[in-house]
Amino acid sequence: MPKMSTDLIRHVASGPTMGTRWSAIYYVPPQAPIAAIDRVLAASVNAVDRQMSSWNDASDLSVLNAAPLRRWQPVSPEMLEVIECGLHVGTLSRGAFDIGMGDAVSAWGFGPRDADTRAISRALGTPRPPANQCLEIDGENLRLRKISPITLDLGGIAKGYGVDRLADTLLEFGIGHALTCIDGELRAIGAQPDGNPWAIAIERPDEGIRAPFSILELADASVATSGDYRHFVTLGERRYSHTMSPVRGGPVENDVASVTVVAETCMEADAWATALMVLGAETGGDLARMRGLNALFIRRCQDSLIQTGTGQIFQSVETDTQTESRASG
Repeated sequence: MPKMSTDLIRHVASGPTMGTRWSAIYYVPPQAPIAAIDRVLAASVNAVDRQMSSWNDASDLSVLNAAPLRRWQPVSPEMLEVIECGLHVGTLSRGAFDIGMGDAVSAWGFGPRDADTRAISRALGTPRPPANQCLEIDGENLRLRKISPITLDLGGIAKGYGVDRLADTLLEFGIGHALTCIDGELRAIGAQPDGNPWAIAIERPDEGIRAPFSILELADASVATSGDYRHFVTLGERRYSHTMSPVRGGPVENDVASVTVVAETCMEADAWATALMVLGAETGGDLARMRGLNALFIRRCQDSLIQTGTGQIFQSVETDTQTESRASG
């Protein structure tokens, strides 16, 4: 007799990675090798950290950044996949998403070192070509080289990819009901065992407050949010978000508090949430509608928060701070 959903047990696994924590909620039969599953989950996401961390001088990304121009460097299939996705979203977003912003990220204090005013001045005043003009990729031989000066930063896409790797691990074990997460980026495998979608809270974009602003119902999809309220630096009397504008060479300056994107993979959702945050609600909303993206923008308007949406999931959303919205994905 086949197992029914009532025979499944709920298990939660978690651990540190990428300067934050990963977690996975999954349902398995009682005889499932939970300890082995948890070990493979941790190994899969920590491999992403070792490859793509800008905080680790020995990571594959740091080695690539330190390599001289025009020297071919071997890259793992995983990192090549992330870089190629980043370049693709960069092209589709008209340069709003750019994995070549490592110098600006570091200058403003969002890397392993504190903000540097001289480096900020250089970043603000230095025009830069997009990343796809600075790299040459040889996918067949799994190698890459820089043909123009560039410092890569995968912070806007690697966590989403890590979430996908967690999900892929569970799928390889035949698990059909799960939710994987890194720092607010999530991917749902199926629905919950009772058939109900996973209820995901989209946070209210306020510093120091963990409260839901909207509720998203998720099944067989991924969601990522980019916002200005969790990761920021304060210089003088001003607070600057970690999201970098390639045109400006520094943090974005618009009225968008957060952008949430639902997509097939968390890697794509992560990159697009950053791109739309950079573009702003009007230009980003137009692009999201043109590309059929499911995106929810939350803007600050005087003392209110206004949310507007695009795509099949969010297109009907338009509320003020007093109204909770519920969208299905």
